[in-house]
Amino acid sequence: MRTRVLIPSGVLGLGFSRDALAHGVAAKPDIICIDGGSTDSGPYYLGTGTSKYARATCKAEWRQLMVARAALGVPLVIGSCGTCGSDTMVDWMMDITRELALELGQRVKVARLYSDQPIKRVRAAELRALGDVNPTLRGNIVALAGAEQMQAALETGADIVLAGRMTDTAVISTLPLMRGAHKGAAWHGAKIGECGALCSTNPTSGVVIIDFDETGFTVEPMEESARCTPHTVSAHMLYENADPFILHEPGGHLDVTQARYAAQGRRVRVEGSRWVPSADYTVKLEGAAKVGCQTTVLALLRDPRYVARAHEWASKLQDFLNTEITAHFPESFTLEFRLIGLDATLGALETGTATPNEVGVLGIITADTQETASEIAKFINPHLLHFPLTKNEELPTFAFPYSPAQTDRGPLYEFTLNHTMPLTHPMDAFRLETEVLA
Repeated sequence: MRTRVLIPSGVLGLGFSRDALAHGVAAKPDIICIDGGSTDSGPYYLGTGTSKYARATCKAEWRQLMVARAALGVPLVIGSCGTCGSDTMVDWMMDITRELALELGQRVKVARLYSDQPIKRVRAAELRALGDVNPTLRGNIVALAGAEQMQAALETGADIVLAGRMTDTAVISTLPLMRGAHKGAAWHGAKIGECGALCSTNPTSGVVIIDFDETGFTVEPMEESARCTPHTVSAHMLYENADPFILHEPGGHLDVTQARYAAQGRRVRVEGSRWVPSADYTVKLEGAAKVGCQTTVLALLRDPRYVARAHEWASKLQDFLNTEITAHFPESFTLEFRLIGLDATLGALETGTATPNEVGVLGIITADTQETASEIAKFINPHLLHFPLTKNEELPTFAFPYSPAQTDRGPLYEFTLNHTMPLTHPMDAFRLETEVLA
């Protein structure tokens, strides 16, 4: 049985073409699937249980999808609600859905799949490390649901499923798997479609349709100016994936070593993918916790001599300030300088050699409290503005781009878990609730 999945965008809040969505709706899909987030933007969102994307934007896009769902009479599902997929973000999406149901006059059954993990449960589990990381059991912890948990949600007969943290692929693969699609194709097609039209020649158009069947899948962009090619489709296995041929999911892994990609006009047909079940069922855990507070301060170097020797200057300044700060502040702290315009992004991996006209010096101060971080930033302010390259020269004067030069960033969060947790039953770590909105 063919299962047609409409994917409007790589994530709710990113945007998509209205015309492309209309073309997708006209193709009469069996389900509308979209992702709500990931860990791409760092640990802050899980640590605080908040969304990276603006509520107004998410509501506007969700409105269009709820209208499309009502016209089609098919399920609408979203995974990893509100970027991080915490219980708070599932409830956040529920509030948006409730508002829209009232505004649109829709009567809908909504299933909420929660994935927050109590520390007591995680502590009692036999965690398996995915790297050289010791688990830190504090802060917010979520488990990444797979197809089995989404299947349980769909089996409630829900019109809309709001899921907590999930693998991006499980959101898409579930219904095809339920309807007998080739397992390797279901997971492979879900991986290709997870970011919408990123697998096409017009990534910003957002919308794609994927047809799944008993032997493979076919992917097609809904924007008329876009097309999928064997290159754009196969290349997406490299996206956010350490291995271009293997993708691990709850309950097994996808192997695309033998996959074959064939162009069919604007579409691409894929066969030969393989699903390999695992001996037991595990889910990945993500955790984020507060580790301090930060303040930043920014200065600009334009003197050609200082620009040319910016690394040397910053190194001397850091050594000097570390000593001075330690003498004046008993609290623990870290001070880091990033040279914007030289290697602020890649650091030692940078290969560029051209000397810029100016360099931004971003000082990052981390301490246990915001008060301490802010006070240290004030302490280093005059040194950052006037520190000389050598002892026997006139004091230079650099530039601060704004006043005050420092900015308090507030709490700092870090990831605390890179582990899997075995489950006896896939729903053991998840909670499912339903509600009818009228």
